[in-house]
Amino acid sequence: MKCVISEQLKQRLPSGKFGVIRYYHIEVSDSPQMLRGRLELFQESLYIELQEKSIADIPEMVEWRRTFKQIGTDPSRYRPSSESLYRRIQKKSFIPPIHSAADINNFFSLYYKIPLGIYDLDRINGTVTLTIGTEKDEYIALNGRTVNFANKLVSKDERGPFGSPIVDSERTAVTRETKNALQIVYFLPSTPEETAKRQLQAIQTMFVQIHGGEADAQLFV
Repeated sequence: MKCVISEQLKQRLPSGKFGVIRYYHIEVSDSPQMLRGRLELFQESLYIELQEKSIADIPEMVEWRRTFKQIGTDPSRYRPSSESLYRRIQKKSFIPPIHSAADINNFFSLYYKIPLGIYDLDRINGTVTLTIGTEKDEYIALNGRTVNFANKLVSKDERGPFGSPIVDSERTAVTRETKNALQIVYFLPSTPEETAKRQLQAIQTMFVQIHGGEADAQLFV
């Protein structure tokens, strides 16, 4: 499965950095206690921290909002998924365990303060392109709502859009039956290349430790 960054996105966001990890022959299940415990404890510590700190003052959130504006997205209407997670925790609406793949995604999204997407690779057709959406680009999201991706960062295959740093689609959702997966990591544009590589490796290592299988990663800068 080939992945490319569109020229339009490169021009609109020349400092953008994106990580892509492909996983093969994995087993998705309930998360092990180690992951569930880390996710729960981390949310509890973030909740305490967020009672004394505004989300608007977190540098990573500020940068992603600025990045959205640079792309053409209104961040007051469409938030990066990482910010949405932080807002839930601030209200003590903690993110419950879903399954091992989703829980790893949520953990690293909270830990690095960036959006991540995880998709069933067998539900993706042809080349994946990260680009800026048009009025024709929309899908039914995991929350059951139809979202339009005009002037928003979006991932598309030959069938159309399926993922974004805002909310992902039902069509390519990972389930416990998923055997091959695609993970997209939306790094902060300011992240040094070596740091992005280390973070990508950390995500890949934990995912394979929990799910088994094999993986290969690619960083686009």
